[in-house]
Amino acid sequence: MAVALSYKSEGAAGPIVVILHGLLGSSANWRGIARKLGETHRVYSLDLRNHGASPHVDTMSYPAMADDVRAFLDDHAIDAATVVGHSMGGKTAMCLALDAPARVRRLVVVDIAPTVSRHDHGPTLAAMASLDLQRVARRADAETMLEASIPDAAMRMFVLQNLASSGAGFAWRINLAGIADSMPALLDFPVDPAAQPYPGPARFLRGADSDYVRPADETPIRVLFPRAEIVTIEGAGHWVHAEQPARFLEALGE
Repeated sequence: MAVALSYKSEGAAGPIVVILHGLLGSSANWRGIARKLGETHRVYSLDLRNHGASPHVDTMSYPAMADDVRAFLDDHAIDAATVVGHSMGGKTAMCLALDAPARVRRLVVVDIAPTVSRHDHGPTLAAMASLDLQRVARRADAETMLEASIPDAAMRMFVLQNLASSGAGFAWRINLAGIADSMPALLDFPVDPAAQPYPGPARFLRGADSDYVRPADETPIRVLFPRAEIVTIEGAGHWVHAEQPARFLEALGE
């Protein structure tokens, strides 16, 4: 059953763009890009299931998340949109384009390929789950407590965007258990042998300093998305849109 996704919108008119974030992200990570695109487009940034303000469910899979996005399009009377997806969101966008090509006017996939991913975020999820939230009085406490298990400062700050405070203290706003249980499905990419290639325009944007999209991945990209353009953005790693926003917007081509 499809989940009713939380979202943020920018812009009042223009072609419609739907943005799908990556694992452990949310619509908030795309605020700057969405605002810029909103000058000429109607932009919807979605929180995928188990992320942001969207509902928590036990399982996640790319067909299920693609159905969530399709239901969002239905609920907002959107016949077709440019769909931009980063990492996990990129695989969701690809699944939607293959399953319902008429709903995707143009596909933009950011630093991910239609293959099994090699980057297992299990240790990060385990570190988040093991954080003793009863000892967290302020966000800085959580950062200090995660320093040993998540040594990369940028990754720690990214993770801590999911820590929400209330009168009762701090809690993770994402469904850690549901995400962790679904990691095998999230690392995979399901391809129906009978699936037809997506006939529409597609652009794959990869960071020059990232290894998420390797030269060997170009073959499956072009098999499933024969009109694909593959663009490498210099000075960017996996979080292309955050590290090089101006170059990203230029390469987006909207």
